[in-house]
Amino acid sequence: MSFADLGLSDELLRAVGDTGYTEPTPIQASAIPSVLMMRDMVAIAQTGTGKTASFVLPMIDILAHGRSRARMPRSLILEPTRELAAQVAENFEQYGKYHKLSMALLIGGVQMGDQVKALEKGVDVLIATPGRLMDLFQRGKILLTGCSMLVIDEADRMLDMGFIPDIEEICTKLPAQRQTLLFSATMPAPIKKLADRFLTNPKTIEVARPATTNTNITQWVVPVKGQAFEKRKVVRQLLRGEDVRTAIIFCNRKTTVRELNKSLQGHGFRSGEIHGDMDQSARIAELERFKNGDINILVASDVAARGLDVKGVSHVVNFDAPWHPDDYVHRIGRTGRAGATGVAYTLVGPDDSENIQNIEKLTGEKIKTLDALPGEPEEERPARAPRRERAGREEPVAAPADKAATPSRRTRDEQRDPAPRGEAPTRQSRERSDHERGQYDEPRRGRRDRDDGSDDGWNGPIPDFLQVTLTR
Repeated sequence: MSFADLGLSDELLRAVGDTGYTEPTPIQASAIPSVLMMRDMVAIAQTGTGKTASFVLPMIDILAHGRSRARMPRSLILEPTRELAAQVAENFEQYGKYHKLSMALLIGGVQMGDQVKALEKGVDVLIATPGRLMDLFQRGKILLTGCSMLVIDEADRMLDMGFIPDIEEICTKLPAQRQTLLFSATMPAPIKKLADRFLTNPKTIEVARPATTNTNITQWVVPVKGQAFEKRKVVRQLLRGEDVRTAIIFCNRKTTVRELNKSLQGHGFRSGEIHGDMDQSARIAELERFKNGDINILVASDVAARGLDVKGVSHVVNFDAPWHPDDYVHRIGRTGRAGATGVAYTLVGPDDSENIQNIEKLTGEKIKTLDALPGEPEEERPARAPRRERAGREEPVAAPADKAATPSRRTRDEQRDPAPRGEAPTRQSRERSDHERGQYDEPRRGRRDRDDGSDDGWNGPIPDFLQVTLTR
């Protein structure tokens, strides 16, 4: 089957051809004809299956007929994160270049005044995060009564971030007669309830069972010692021993992201970082460096686990085993996309066995253990002085008198990663203490991480793919 068999316009087929794609993915082949027939739809698809194009392409052809009115968008796409919203905007710009359609992007971190001006001109496509959309709606800057098409993307992620009440309120402000498309990687009970309430006789499409991993991805568990210093050594050996073109390394904490990136740069790697403490302009700039090849390694927290669509990512490394098993599916889904193959490594320490068991239970498959690291091992570091326990704390054993004048030197990595003092905390207590210190990049499950529309530091010009109008 080709894209021409799906009923798309000649202009749209030309734009698709310009991207180099010749055959639709399974979800595109199943979804596009139904969307063109104006059916409501529930699509269950794992990440990397091409689901964005499955609603962007038919929406462009549907919206080609009609005119926009001031402050009344004709269609609405809801995304859980700014990165995902910006990615969808790029897709519209790419596929809609032969159509005269206008678009507005409503996300936090961008000046609200520019977004209001775009809405006043009238837009065909409105792409928004729930927080910024509700903010502008409550200020009377936007009307949703003219919206005839709604897309709820990454619905399970919306649930995790606490956006379901906002989505329910948004749905009640849209016309009752509309087309609604809901996309989700999994279908938990609250999402099923949302679909039953707001969709009319939807067609259900499932291209892979929920929470399965891409068969094009080779997965490995890499046993490591628990110390961060040892884990960094293993990561460097993996990156040097494999044919790594581009790689994304995921960490559970923002502080770990910063420390790992600094360590990699110190060892000569072209790496960058992205996490929730960075303002929006810095995050976009770092993503552009990664996409353009200025850097080929991106160290990230889970803020980037969904929404990154970079072609040719050959490897994913989980520096920390994710605490929530569904995050594993979305992390490794950054590789093996669009029919390509990829490799995913997960570093597993003594305290991570429960996390891996939960992942294997969710995905229904056993992850193979890597017995030997690729490439040559790094030069051995000087051994640490033996340690002894005293009063619940570890202290170095005094060096012999004849060697006291020549103490061994320790590397900077070792100084940053001293041996743990006393008994290691349990995973539950570690999660609690880190949450109290604000070290989590994403909220605990069920907590609200609201995109409240505040300006979080955007000072530069808006990038090309965030411009509000699509031109010929």
